[in-house]
Amino acid sequence: MTRRWTVAVTAVLAIFALACEGGGGIGEPTPPPNSPRPGLPSAMAALGDSITNGFGSCLVLAACRRNSWSTGDGQRVESHYRRLLAANPAIDGNTHNQASSGARVAALSEQAAAAVRAKVDYVTVLIGANDACRSRIDAMTSVADFRSGVDRALSTLKQGRPRARVLVVSIPNLYRLWEIGHPEERVTRAWGRGICPALLANPTSTAEADVRRRAEFRARIAAYNDQLSAACRAYGSRCRYDGGAAHQARFTLDMLNSLDYFHPNAAGQSKLAEVTWAKSGFADRVG
Repeated sequence: MTRRWTVAVTAVLAIFALACEGGGGIGEPTPPPNSPRPGLPSAMAALGDSITNGFGSCLVLAACRRNSWSTGDGQRVESHYRRLLAANPAIDGNTHNQASSGARVAALSEQAAAAVRAKVDYVTVLIGANDACRSRIDAMTSVADFRSGVDRALSTLKQGRPRARVLVVSIPNLYRLWEIGHPEERVTRAWGRGICPALLANPTSTAEADVRRRAEFRARIAAYNDQLSAACRAYGSRCRYDGGAAHQARFTLDMLNSLDYFHPNAAGQSKLAEVTWAKSGFADRVG
């Protein structure tokens, strides 16, 4: 009788030990597999323009949000969303791409308000290309107005979602597109359909006026990026600037769609996702 009692007690202790190893202690049930992971967002939004809505990345000149570097859920781009989803299933389907083709900074505050209504935890912001890509240099958004527009949008986010993380992304180096594209006839032919005239009009011209116009365009993009950095810094610790990562990315012609040679294709979106993810503040938690 004593021996049978010993065996029974040993079996009960073994079962108890296995239960403890499984992580579910007494009164502490194992969380369901889709529970939010602490420190990672469970909903996100993307604000910006045609770059962020994936324009031209699906073989036609239209938005293709599944290829967005930020919120895309397609297989061709390892977007911020897909990287977060791999570590935090709670974010599954909880994306809100508010980016609009042709959007300038004046539209950013309305996009931010939509992100607030969606109750997101993470917001990416990429804006400014259309503020510079006007019909002529003197039609570009002034630096002061650009900063005011960014500040308004960030204020909307801060008031409505003060705990959300914000990533402000630098404007890609559009001048580099001119540098690598203007020697190619197929590229300049596409640009001739009215693509970013302030920079790309008369792309092969070496006339002083055209050289000066391109230099002024380049300087305006640099000034916008300075203001994006300063606005994010003023926002506080929950805003990160990409440190110029997107602007410094070495885009090549094979990373652009072959219809306008201006907007990133899936490979270009992947490049943008890669360089900005490293600055997001989540890379070290997700891998």
